[in-house]
Amino acid sequence: MSEWSVSGFSEVRELGRGGQGRVVLARHARAGTPVAIKYLPAEADPDSRERFRHESQMLGRVTHPHVARLYRLVENDNGIAIVMEAVNGVPLTKILSHHRTLEPEAALTVLKGSLLGLAAAHNAGVVHRDYKPANVIVPADGRSKLIDFGVAVYSGEGSFAGTPYYMAPEQWRGEPATPATDVYAATCVFYECITGQRPYPPGDRAAIRAGHLNTPVPVEHVPEKLRELVARGMAKDPAERPDSAEAFVEELEDVARTTYGVDWETRGMRALAGGVVALAALLPLTAAGLASAGGAATTTASTGVIAALGTKAGVAVAGTAVATATVGGGVGVYQATRPEPVERPAASTVSPSPPGKRLDLGDFSITTPLTWRVTRMRGELGGYEIRVPGTCSRTEYRGELCPEIKVLGRQWINPPGDAHIESYQPDYEWHPGTDPSHDCPPRPMLPAAGQGRLLKKSFVKVGDRTAEYREWRMQCGDFTARPVNVFFVQRLWYLPTSRILIVDEWDTPGLAQILARAQWT
Repeated sequence: MSEWSVSGFSEVRELGRGGQGRVVLARHARAGTPVAIKYLPAEADPDSRERFRHESQMLGRVTHPHVARLYRLVENDNGIAIVMEAVNGVPLTKILSHHRTLEPEAALTVLKGSLLGLAAAHNAGVVHRDYKPANVIVPADGRSKLIDFGVAVYSGEGSFAGTPYYMAPEQWRGEPATPATDVYAATCVFYECITGQRPYPPGDRAAIRAGHLNTPVPVEHVPEKLRELVARGMAKDPAERPDSAEAFVEELEDVARTTYGVDWETRGMRALAGGVVALAALLPLTAAGLASAGGAATTTASTGVIAALGTKAGVAVAGTAVATATVGGGVGVYQATRPEPVERPAASTVSPSPPGKRLDLGDFSITTPLTWRVTRMRGELGGYEIRVPGTCSRTEYRGELCPEIKVLGRQWINPPGDAHIESYQPDYEWHPGTDPSHDCPPRPMLPAAGQGRLLKKSFVKVGDRTAEYREWRMQCGDFTARPVNVFFVQRLWYLPTSRILIVDEWDTPGLAQILARAQWT
């Protein structure tokens, strides 16, 4: 039997496939809005179809920025499908696998967002019952989203369903699920984010059960000022946990402000965003090429995520189209917001390839004017310097300085055994202490840069690959590194998967168009 599709949507690519169905990225035929559609075929057994309906019913009751949003449940002779919004994000499981632990502020940020999403579900009478890292998606802005209500129930119902590593004692006993059940699971995940391990070590099911039922909460592995928070959230008796997810948020914020300062959440979201950047190859919407300036595709804290069948995937939902979700007699209207777009050079701004020569820069090549020349950098920095036409100047600091572009590769991004060279951090300005190759181009030539301000960040193309783009307004210093009233704009292109950083501190004319035409080997 051929696979069917929901009327009014065109399939872009398949995101995942499991034993009972598949998940695809699709676009609304008229509005162009990308959505995620989870399909179950007509031949699926009645229990599977009922689970689909149940998931839609549970999800359709919850509307919150930290919870995936249902658009539509479609059922006909061909099968059953759930149409959902999604986000260009990375599962928390992948972030933990890559980084092992999170900074305390980042872990607290994940816990707060999750608790807020869970509170919205609880207020609608729904208990998630399967909170775990795989069901938390973190987009590029660092705000988490809760997904997969496949085993959710109304508060007061119960069974043994859940993921053993995060199941509350009452779940193990088959007792009714309450909001405290989700609070317990969320605290278990917070513990894992902080310590790099689950509260009770892997073993057979009986050993894990014994840990959750009888073993004291191992708070000794948690930073001292966070231990009471963990002990409260993972109390064996549900009555000893916070009264609600909302009440736990209040406790969390008090502890976070006291311990890490009033700006703890800003730093936490920034750290989470950095973790997502390191895994940019896993951002499905970006990979599908649907994140375009002026188009519908966007990335925002207000978008949601999907749960794939057998996998978890995230794709950004777009634009400003209004979608109506009708589930179990309830109707909700959702207006997507328009966040920072993913940018590509407009066709009208991309000039024809200049005559001249091809410069091979390791993994890619560009066609540049004949007057440009490239030299390989020596020492621990690695990479290449591209000299461009311009007037050179001499300084006491580094001798002759000329307009140039630097293309830094893997060796610089992860310098071997050299602690004074830091790896690229997309949300921080550079200065001579972290970037030995830094030049301050305005005349008179000055060797140092002080404070900077982020002017712009977006995604742009380097050939057929997507780079993070940043523009920083940098302040120069005198020969004692004292800041002076001289500024310039530093432009950065970073390709996380390829581990290549391109630096332009001279506002080189036409460079963006040249990079957009790069050829990868």
